[in-house]
Amino acid sequence: MTLSDEIKAKALQLGFDACGIAKAEPLTDDAQVLKNWLNKGFHANMGYLENHFDKRTNPQLLVNGARSVIVVLLNYFPAQTQPESAPQIAKYAYGKDYHFIIKNRLRELQTFIDEQMSNYSMVFCDSAPVLERRWAERAGLGWIGKSGLFIHPTFGSYCLIGEIITTLQLDYDTPQQEHCGTCTACIKACPTQALSAYELNANRCISYLTIEHRADIADEFTLPMGNRLFGCDICLDACPWNKKAKAHHTPELQPHEQLFTLDWHSFSRSTFKQLFKQSALERAGYQKVKKRLDVIIQHFDNQQKNSATF
Repeated sequence: MTLSDEIKAKALQLGFDACGIAKAEPLTDDAQVLKNWLNKGFHANMGYLENHFDKRTNPQLLVNGARSVIVVLLNYFPAQTQPESAPQIAKYAYGKDYHFIIKNRLRELQTFIDEQMSNYSMVFCDSAPVLERRWAERAGLGWIGKSGLFIHPTFGSYCLIGEIITTLQLDYDTPQQEHCGTCTACIKACPTQALSAYELNANRCISYLTIEHRADIADEFTLPMGNRLFGCDICLDACPWNKKAKAHHTPELQPHEQLFTLDWHSFSRSTFKQLFKQSALERAGYQKVKKRLDVIIQHFDNQQKNSATF
């Protein structure tokens, strides 16, 4: 086995579902696309996306002497999902915060690599200006769909991404062709019209509005957002590539059993702490989640008394 093969085998042994390797080089085309997207203001109030622009599109500025980007995927599709009538939480947030899960495993992989050959490397998972979906595509693991989400041919869009950028020169994988074809299911499914082909307007995105957005949500989105409490899976659920998604086997991503039977009308701070300890919702905080929950409950109680129960 080559070192590249050994790295991939070790990644799978550590519990990742896929691993690929790309050449570390500037993302010239992406730099222009990103610049145009920022100029349109489609990043809403996420001003941090304007920071470190050069590093975001050139891994060699993040890791001096970088030659390779090792990309791993972790499937997060759950075996059980919430009742449709319940306030909806994005599936990635059912269990513990994935950042820590992926980083801990990546550090083990990093240690393994260090033991094989001298190099300098850094671990990333949403922790630095890295265009993760593009690197996953370049590493031959799938493609970026019209929703802007990364799609793996087996796991669909329900996969989390992490990277090790290293000074090692490894064997690079061949990118796959896109397989979205003429399908526009994700674009049609978005109730707030946040999507156009390969472009997201975060100002209208339910995930942004329920997670990153700190001000009151505009009235025009109340009805289209429905019972989305934290994040949104509408465009993922609509994607044909996700119809055959298989349940993950990562214990840390498993939700608390009470999530599926919870009486949301009596949702309290103690319940929040019990259900969402060390989760993405914990980072958002009880007050933000409760504020959104109150809007959902009031809306359904007033408008759909006989058609929705929590």
